[in-house]
Amino acid sequence: MSDTLDNDILQQSKQKIALLKQNVSQILIGQDAVLEQVIIAFLAGGHVLIEGVPGLGKTLLIRALAQSISLNYKRVQFTPDLMPADVTGHSMLDVSSGKFVLRKGPAFTNLLLADEINRAPAKTQAALLEVMQEHQITIDGESHSLDAPFMVLATQNPIDNEGTYPLPEAELDRFMMKVQVEYPELSAEIALTQGITANSHSVEAINSVISAEDVLSLQDLASKVLVDEKIVEYAVSLVRASREWQGVAHGAGVRASIALIQTAKVHALMQGSGFVLPDHIKAMVFPVLRHRIILSAELEISGVNTEQVLNDIIAKVPAPRQ
Repeated sequence: MSDTLDNDILQQSKQKIALLKQNVSQILIGQDAVLEQVIIAFLAGGHVLIEGVPGLGKTLLIRALAQSISLNYKRVQFTPDLMPADVTGHSMLDVSSGKFVLRKGPAFTNLLLADEINRAPAKTQAALLEVMQEHQITIDGESHSLDAPFMVLATQNPIDNEGTYPLPEAELDRFMMKVQVEYPELSAEIALTQGITANSHSVEAINSVISAEDVLSLQDLASKVLVDEKIVEYAVSLVRASREWQGVAHGAGVRASIALIQTAKVHALMQGSGFVLPDHIKAMVFPVLRHRIILSAELEISGVNTEQVLNDIIAKVPAPRQ
């Protein structure tokens, strides 16, 4: 096998990813950056924490993505009384046969939307995070592998914290990305309103444009995108800088370095490139690191936010010459 990916294969991959993005954006209007980041995490084999106020299309996004690839999709509304078995499933007695049979929970799917994950207690959160890490579910001592591809999109509302169980940092670290969903631009909101009120924005109306096999092939290709040693050193230096930065109480761990490289590979593939550039790393810094950094009380009081700190880190850490 040659060191670099064939240019024809790269262009075909770029077109497939562009087609997927274009298909979903028919329904999810005005959220191009969010859609791109979710697709990157999906093709990198990771999971996404989506933060945004209600009504910005988080559920619509995963439904449209599933419809575009002909994948199974399930949604779980997390509540304080949700039990781990409500997510993973459990064994139940079949009266007719007298045997215990498996009742599969919603986690047995390809795309799982965990809506308002911070409303469920830690035990239920932990059950889902185990599924995310292992891609398998253990019920009564028996392990059941999940079908590939598999991704969890968990949502949380940033403005309503009453009755919530915030995710500990160790659990947040399991998410490859944290994606911020903002209100759309004026023109996009007008187009969205017109489309919905005219009943022309039905998810069921969009067609499948790529297959599950295509997704697995793209994931495999992304893993083969070349990364120079200096690029790896640059990514690790950015992450390490977050641990030593003045005013940062807790910086990003080793998982962040790995996620930076994995997502940068997909970003390069998305642009038809067979190798990762410093700009691909920079583009992934915000979604990969923003949930892995805890600022000191002094910085927060002074009005500094995580985005400002990450901007400063990018500006200070020298990028390798292209």
